[in-house]
Amino acid sequence: MAQTNILLETGTNELEIVEFYVNQDGYEAHYGLNVAKVVEIGRRQPVTVMPEMRHRALLGAFLHRSGSIVPLIDMAQFLDSAPIDNADAKVIVTEFNGVRTGFLVSGVSRIYRLSWTDVEAPGQFLQTMSRGSVTGVVRLEGRVVFLLDLEAIVAELYPAMALRFEADAVKFGEGRTYKILHVDDSRSVRNLLLDLLNKEGRFEVEQSVNGQEGWNRLVALREQCEAEQRPISDFVQGVITDIEMPAMDGLALCKHIKEDPILRKLPVAIFSSMINDSLSKKCAVVGADAQFTKPDLVALSLRLYELITQAWE
Repeated sequence: MAQTNILLETGTNELEIVEFYVNQDGYEAHYGLNVAKVVEIGRRQPVTVMPEMRHRALLGAFLHRSGSIVPLIDMAQFLDSAPIDNADAKVIVTEFNGVRTGFLVSGVSRIYRLSWTDVEAPGQFLQTMSRGSVTGVVRLEGRVVFLLDLEAIVAELYPAMALRFEADAVKFGEGRTYKILHVDDSRSVRNLLLDLLNKEGRFEVEQSVNGQEGWNRLVALREQCEAEQRPISDFVQGVITDIEMPAMDGLALCKHIKEDPILRKLPVAIFSSMINDSLSKKCAVVGADAQFTKPDLVALSLRLYELITQAWE
């Protein structure tokens, strides 16, 4: 099953997910992931054991037809169940953060087109039980489908791929700081970015958990600036947003900002694991001023500082 050719219009707050299932000790659990991260879906591949395989879910790696070496993760074992052993098991090859990874699953159902408004944010209990690997919940034909945070899964298995910030690469700020709104549904990303950018010294960071909440906050600031007859830059000077989020995604958020006569001057930086040639074009269509692939924060920090100083000074 090759990557879908279905095209989504940019900024319409839609997504496509691949639904798959994992047999977990007699129970068939249903999961989903964004089609934009899927390279292909195929049969199980023989693997070669990798050095330093610290987690039982990491089965090894196989040679992809593209020539790249692809690690293979058994999703049942990652979810603390018995290994997947059915003969018709599938491998979903994904690409994000510039790296390809294979996920072994019991089977694949189909592709669905949804609105991000159909995606419910996971509650605290679900986030805790899933170790932060579930980012959303959708209901499809009577089934509950959990959307997985592939970045969190891979970061748990490969700590070197987790979000990072090399402080030595940035000159810590002295003097004026700038107010930015950071929008991301991942609690771990929000916490790390808040901590590190505050330490970096050039930004005061306010955060929202999805695009809709972020948009509501910006509208409130716009109304305040109008009521007080002050420029919007007195309240916020820039925005960083993820793409994949419940309620409203980052592309729709950016489009709303750039279509607003007051907010449109705000520099918007897209910070996502999904940035590739296709997504890069979509970011440009909605007016994003910059786009960066997780996990490196240094380029994001430096470029956002440049954009803000250019916009407001």
